[in-house]
Amino acid sequence: MSTQIRIGIAGYGNLGRGVEAALAKNPDMQFVGIFTRRAPESLQPATAGTPVYALADIGQFKDKIDVLILCGGSKDDLPQQGPQLAAQFNTVDSFDTHAAIPEYFAAVDAQAQGAGKTALISIGWDPGMFSINRLYGEAVLPQGETYTFWGKGVSQGHSDAIRRVPGVTAGVQYTLPSPQAIEAVRSGSCPSLSTRQKHTRECFVVLAEGADAKAVETAIVTMPNYFADYDTTVHFISEETLKKEHSKMPHGGFVIRSGSTSAEHKQVVEYSLKLDSNPEFTASVLVAYARAAYRLNQQGQSGAKTAFDVAPGLLSIKSAATLRQELL
Repeated sequence: MSTQIRIGIAGYGNLGRGVEAALAKNPDMQFVGIFTRRAPESLQPATAGTPVYALADIGQFKDKIDVLILCGGSKDDLPQQGPQLAAQFNTVDSFDTHAAIPEYFAAVDAQAQGAGKTALISIGWDPGMFSINRLYGEAVLPQGETYTFWGKGVSQGHSDAIRRVPGVTAGVQYTLPSPQAIEAVRSGSCPSLSTRQKHTRECFVVLAEGADAKAVETAIVTMPNYFADYDTTVHFISEETLKKEHSKMPHGGFVIRSGSTSAEHKQVVEYSLKLDSNPEFTASVLVAYARAAYRLNQQGQSGAKTAFDVAPGLLSIKSAATLRQELL
């Protein structure tokens, strides 16, 4: 086998654990270790013997890591870590605050360009794979409308956001698509739907002792970019109930492009995902794009890039000739 791609993980929550599992399924990759802000000795990786280092010491690994996969949260972690680490390593991250992507791209791009590094941002299934399918739909059916539905499932980014609210010790958020809205779109009628009409959001929250429930609820439902544009319900539950009833992390969704190619013919294109584990699937996407980040950097391409900038063949462990033979 050719030289293996050396991979590091920055952050070890649900997404970091998913990346660890995904790396084991990619024989062209070598797992260098986990980098954490916690005390390294306090971490218990899923794979015994996996090296764990302090994130503060990551500068010592500049020549030992080909691609660093960033597994921090989009609300508070990645806005700082993304640009900082792209100045030292080729990186891949799953920044998913859609409204802030242009600003985040610019910040990461400035650092990566200056260092000659390649940084793939906002990689996952949305943004990421869903983004590509939105692009395909609009390009192929220029006259039409694109609709994205998420859920039912646990959103990692939104769950992380509610856990950052003062007075919250734990919590998860479910995104629920409207069945009526989905059927209207699938009919090809191109309905006009507001953000609020397409989804609702449901939060299950464990309060800290002495916290003001009303203040916590208000902070959640008015949070810009996350909940303010949706009908959001907040349930306060015990930690025991959260662990018993809300410990799994399913998700999924649909991208639907509804359009016409002539006055007589309507066309509907649909791409869907049904996931048992949101973080494990997102991690698998990140690992595939880590391969692409390495190859792009080897080609001399630096700076920030998105899923739109990566040719599909760069994601595969297979050669271009094999892909033409087997998949084309």
